[in-house]
Amino acid sequence: MTNDTNSNTGLRIGTRGSPLALAQAHQVRDLLIAAHDHLNEDNIHIVAMTTKGDRIQNQPLTDFGGKGLFTQEIEEGLLKGDLDLAVHSTKDVATKLPDGLGIQCFLQREDVRDVFLSDKAASLAELPAGSVVGTASLRRQAQILHHWPALKVVPFRGNVQSRMRKLQAGDVDATILALAGLNRLGLSEVATQIIATDIMLPAIAQGAIAIETRNDDDRVNALLAPLNHLETQQRVTAERSCLATLDGSCRTPIAGLAEIVGDILTLKAQILLPDGSQSHETTQSGPVAQAVDIGLRAGEVLLAAAGPDFLKDR
Repeated sequence: MTNDTNSNTGLRIGTRGSPLALAQAHQVRDLLIAAHDHLNEDNIHIVAMTTKGDRIQNQPLTDFGGKGLFTQEIEEGLLKGDLDLAVHSTKDVATKLPDGLGIQCFLQREDVRDVFLSDKAASLAELPAGSVVGTASLRRQAQILHHWPALKVVPFRGNVQSRMRKLQAGDVDATILALAGLNRLGLSEVATQIIATDIMLPAIAQGAIAIETRNDDDRVNALLAPLNHLETQQRVTAERSCLATLDGSCRTPIAGLAEIVGDILTLKAQILLPDGSQSHETTQSGPVAQAVDIGLRAGEVLLAAAGPDFLKDR
């Protein structure tokens, strides 16, 4: 552990208020306490906030803009000094952050795969034609329809628990969730099928927790330094570079996964039309130190393959 003479200074952690978001914030708090002698549960305060994305429950998020829907209010708290750090699911974080803010730390990545939940079939492939799958993710919608065009996909909002309740109530025949979230909530046993990444390539940065702070807050950034997981940072850097190149938003079905073997990073990326009728993929590799360039190259290859009109709002 490290010692810090400024032992009377606490921390305020901003987070969304869902059970999963709170579990992630508590994980960060516990890691900070383990890393620093002067920090404890009494001087680290978790501040749960409701974001615009949380308030909009009856309509698709694609109608209201990009990924900032889940981070804007929390980032405003950081900029005003009401918060010292923010804990996000990285896949919810826009590639361009507000001036003055940065992602200083990534926790070790969880399992990146998606899971299928249903009491009607053992897998997506076994669902009868016409079955209704609920998801709030345009990426998942596009991938499902690409592989199984006879299925019907409908918008399905809410946190993990509320979506599970809707599924049990029969609102839909099946749904798709991230295994990372189920693992963090201790609910992995509810998964009917874990879906291979060659069938459903995950969202950019799926399974990674990002910690955002003010760039000039040297005290907080120093406290976070021991928590950063380098391999996760390298993988997510490549994926987010690809996303930024594609200028992806909630209206664009984009997937990507970077993996590292030795000192070589390999990124597989995919873009689709929302109805699943077209898909383009690429795999790019290179030294880990070139993570940003690998992501840039993957994005450029996909843009060239798809053509200029592919990513226009539809």
